Amino acid sequence: MTEARPTPEEAQALADATAEAMWSRDRNAHTLGMTLIRVEPGKAVVTMQVRPGMVNGHHICHGGMIFTLADTAFAYACNSYNKNTVASACHIDFLAPAKEGDLLEADAVEQSASGRTGVYDITVRIAGGKTVALFRGKSYRISGEVIAGLQAADAA
Repeated sequence: MTEARPTPEEAQALADATAEAMWSRDRNAHTLGMTLIRVEPGKAVVTMQVRPGMVNGHHICHGGMIFTLADTAFAYACNSYNKNTVASACHIDFLAPAKEGDLLEADAVEQSASGRTGVYDITVRIAGGKTVALFRGKSYRISGEVIAGLQAADAA
């Protein structure tokens, strides 16, 4: 028996509910001052202001901070179906520096999802400006749900 596909509205309601549940317990994102701008099925946008404690000895944003922002957007995008999903591999290319005070925006987009695996591309930009990094994450679906028992129709 094939599972019924949710309507676009149901899929969005599920993505919203899942993101809200994750956000309520995402201490890392809150500690780093991130903001979840939007989530859609297979997509997410997260921002972070580069604060003084995030710059390195070259007075540019530490690459680990940029990676963490991209990884956070990746997490919200790949968990947007309410199926517990984790990273199995990630790669990042740093293209340009970000400086203290810059508002960084990570835009995650699902490229492929099949069975238990997925591929997501995340572009990190200075808001309204240049691209500072390209991140590719590979996801793996583990057992369980972000919100136990919640289905797309339930979230609508």
